[in-house]
Amino acid sequence: MSTDPAALSLLREIRDQQRRQLERQEEALSLQREQFALYKQQYDRAQRINEHSEALQARRAGLMTAARRMLWIVLPLIALLLAILFWSVLS
Repeated sequence: MSTDPAALSLLREIRDQQRRQLERQEEALSLQREQFALYKQQYDRAQRINEHSEALQARRAGLMTAARRMLWIVLPLIALLLAILFWSVLS
């Protein structure tokens, strides 16, 4: 094995550069993990909002159905009351 100082210096420099590269990769992975965690929180929040919105829409659809049913009951009653009113006025 050679003990050439230039070769040893070059090998040390390569080793140091590799260590720096590994540190940078660890930092990048850490940032990616943080970004993924934020993304997951936002996704979960969007899912909750979407589910809440769907529940509200379903509830309102139920109210509209009930209102239509009531309309079928109320309109004939109003027509009957108007007929009785006009009959009593004309009589």
